[in-house]
Amino acid sequence: MIDESILQHYGAVEIKLEKGAFLFHEKERAANYYQVKAGKIKMFNLNSEGKLFTQGMFEAGESFGEPPLFDDSTYPACTVAEENSCLYKLTKAKYFKLLKENPEIHLATTKMLANRLLYKSMLLKEISSFKPEHRILSLIDYLKKENGIPANQQYEVSLTRQNIADLTGLRVETVIRSVKTLEKEGGLKLIGHKIFR
Repeated sequence: MIDESILQHYGAVEIKLEKGAFLFHEKERAANYYQVKAGKIKMFNLNSEGKLFTQGMFEAGESFGEPPLFDDSTYPACTVAEENSCLYKLTKAKYFKLLKENPEIHLATTKMLANRLLYKSMLLKEISSFKPEHRILSLIDYLKKENGIPANQQYEVSLTRQNIADLTGLRVETVIRSVKTLEKEGGLKLIGHKIFR
């Protein structure tokens, strides 16, 4: 996360998106750095059969869409506001100036991008090799680690069953069945409709 005062110093502007509004579409030329000030943004792809695959969910303080800025390419996915949202938007030229003049931010950005790359590698392995229950637990454990929750501490999953399905390449019905199986086996707890691990 880049401090808001630094973003503003380099000329970032605030933009507002209503729930359901698109920010950019797949194959659109990448031209800006985006960071969520408030709300939630979903990055996703649709296959030829209309199946949605969520690449990521981004909330306050998180940025998204940086990789195509670095290789002057197009966005690999679409983005939509999951709820009313406010974002910081910084042009590519100003973003690169910010990175060049702030090496500690550049290093933090590199680390964040490396973590996302590791997550994508883990997810590809999960989708191609493991049963649904394993995929779900791997996703939850990754989120727990990303949120700095110790392994021995209980973590409340903020994702819906549909979000979990979209992030793991599963059908929502499969997620519902698998969560019930995992509860019976002791892999997670259900309290009301909330999932805990």
